[in-house]
Amino acid sequence: MAEAAAELLERAARREAPLEELRALRLALQAVPPSALRARLSDRHLGALFALLSVSDREQVSVCISILERLLPALDPLYVIQNLREELQKGLFHPDDSVKILTISQVGRIVENSDAVTEILNSPELLRQIINCIGGEKIAVAKEAIKSLSRIAQTRDGLEALFVSNLLSDLKNVMAMSDIVRYRVYELIVEISSVSADSLNYCASSGLIPELIGELTGDDVLVRATCIEMVTSLAHTPHGRQYLAQQGVIDKISNIIVGAESDPFSGFYLPGFVKFFGNLAVVDSPQQVCERYPVFIEKVFEMAESHDPTMIGVAVDTLGILGSNVEGKQVLQKTRSRFQNLLNRIGHQAKNAPTELRLRCLDAISSLLYLPPDQQTEDLLRMTESWFTSLSSQPLELFRSISTQPFPDLHCGALRVFTAIANQPWAQKLMLDSPGFVEYIVDRSVEPDKASKDAKYELVKALVNSKTIAEIFGNQYYLRLRAYLHEGPYYVKAVSTTAVEGAE
Repeated sequence: MAEAAAELLERAARREAPLEELRALRLALQAVPPSALRARLSDRHLGALFALLSVSDREQVSVCISILERLLPALDPLYVIQNLREELQKGLFHPDDSVKILTISQVGRIVENSDAVTEILNSPELLRQIINCIGGEKIAVAKEAIKSLSRIAQTRDGLEALFVSNLLSDLKNVMAMSDIVRYRVYELIVEISSVSADSLNYCASSGLIPELIGELTGDDVLVRATCIEMVTSLAHTPHGRQYLAQQGVIDKISNIIVGAESDPFSGFYLPGFVKFFGNLAVVDSPQQVCERYPVFIEKVFEMAESHDPTMIGVAVDTLGILGSNVEGKQVLQKTRSRFQNLLNRIGHQAKNAPTELRLRCLDAISSLLYLPPDQQTEDLLRMTESWFTSLSSQPLELFRSISTQPFPDLHCGALRVFTAIANQPWAQKLMLDSPGFVEYIVDRSVEPDKASKDAKYELVKALVNSKTIAEIFGNQYYLRLRAYLHEGPYYVKAVSTTAVEGAE
């Protein structure tokens, strides 16, 4: 097979291969490891295949792309850039987006090679065209270009090439094409900035990060809504948070939330701004963030207490994020009855709201109620128990009724609530005292699909792994749960049948 593929390659190189033979070559290559052809491959073969792309026959172009996708990965990246630089350059100008994607993906492979990346950095025309590809109509081309440029910026030489040369002007020119393209460049800049403090310094010195922040705090409400997502990504790294704090950006976001009261268009950007603080609280310190920016927690409560499903959803998500660790739970507990009342509303929404909001409520409740075993102090256990009882007059029955509904997502959401509290002694006592509840847990027949079986298994695992379960549930139930765990999530009990003579 390798011989046949080599012969077909040779014919293609001599431009003697019609479309049928190119199809045959594509088929032959699927059965031959590219490494088996490596010794016979030359830049003459590959140059010819690239040349065959310069026709208007879409099928021929498609077949040649498939062949090149099979052959190029077999070659050393340094060989590709040294011998096929011109072909790559032409590929970036090709009218067919598939050719551009093939070419940019090869550049991505080259820049990951420490020996080959220098060759790319010494090819400003190639880099210029990749930057121009960010402005391509097809999002797949733009994403491939962003990925390659992000890889190029992994080294100091790459950062110098992009931000301390004429290529910076090219980046800015591409940004001027449209709002959509400008946001793509911001996406690239934030991705590069997130790598290290050094990378962030280059991006900041280029003026592009200050430009992004200027748009975030500007007057255009739709632009704000887009930019806050990127700034939130930047805040995920310690050096990113430090930069945003030093530039006064976090204070500005807080002030915009304060001013949102009198802005009739605040609904466009407020959810993103609140999410920003929610993420900041988790990666930083919930207590410090809430103490320094009290408007954040106040706004979350206001949104949760409103009648706008969009605002309620964002508030519930944020409370779930904030209460995902003990420090965040304690911040919420300090608001006392206001949070207890809010929990009652969330419990009501979990039962009565549209499905998507019900799911978000169930996930937030799971996050708020979960306590790791090593943090189960008496005070914290009392707190989670009081939160649970605030959700409804009969919270266990509330979630049990949700778990018996014929909607897999809601069913699994309710099971995750039970799993969150399963390792807490007060919850185990509630489960034991609820008639038929333990039987429901070990009943496999109520789980109709794989996701439900997996969710039930996680609940059983959480119960069995608890130190207090054997004492509270008693030996009989404990052994049944252990047997369930041992049998796995998909166990089906064999049913034996006896043949009866004369039976039909």
